[in-house]
Amino acid sequence: MIVPFGHILFLAGLLFLMGAVCTAARRNLIMILMGVEVMLNAAGLVFVGAALHWGTLDGQAFVIFIMGVAAAEAGVGLVLFYYLNRRTGDADADAYDTLKG
Repeated sequence: MIVPFGHILFLAGLLFLMGAVCTAARRNLIMILMGVEVMLNAAGLVFVGAALHWGTLDGQAFVIFIMGVAAAEAGVGLVLFYYLNRRTGDADADAYDTLKG
């Protein structure tokens, strides 16, 4: 059974909205990074759904690229979190003004 493309777009839009709300509403850095990851996964879902809908393999190649970007973003974000947590003792995203040098 093939899922209709409209259902895939609806699910991806819902996931993207949930990630955007999580990113905008939270002050904790880990939750912000999780929201960004959910938004990247929603974009990957759209690419895979479009590839299945149009019968190409380009969507899978884009998803591999998105997964690489997400891994790099998670790595850099976790290093920044570790540095900020050691320097200030909390994970508040507003404390990043202390990283001036």
